[in-house]
Amino acid sequence: MSEVFAGIVLIIGALFLFLAGLSLIRLPDLLTRLSASTKAVAFGAGLVFVAVSIFFHEVATDARAIAGIVFFAITAPIAGTVIGRSARRTGVPIWPGTVIDDGTGTTEIEPAEEAGSSGNGGETERQGLPSE
Repeated sequence: MSEVFAGIVLIIGALFLFLAGLSLIRLPDLLTRLSASTKAVAFGAGLVFVAVSIFFHEVATDARAIAGIVFFAITAPIAGTVIGRSARRTGVPIWPGTVIDDGTGTTEIEPAEEAGSSGNGGETERQGLPSE
């Protein structure tokens, strides 16, 4: 009976992981892709860890599954935040329908700089790297 339950949980977790991958293809811009994929990957991986723990039901496996769940629960939101902030700071263009609520009461979006424009007068040298 526990094998059947573990299989069901594993399939649900795999479905969430599949939907995370699908969101990377179907969603229009980086911020929406990032939002959907980090949540779905964290939840899907957590369900896979739970399924492994249910199936094997050993103390060592349970401890590793709990460690994996905690790791994903901590790192996925942090990674998503860091990637999203760096994308906005570097001027990655966003979809016009994206609403950003930064807590100031306005949802106006400043236009991002042109892709490839770093505001350094057209120079290709960044952070000490030689130009090509």
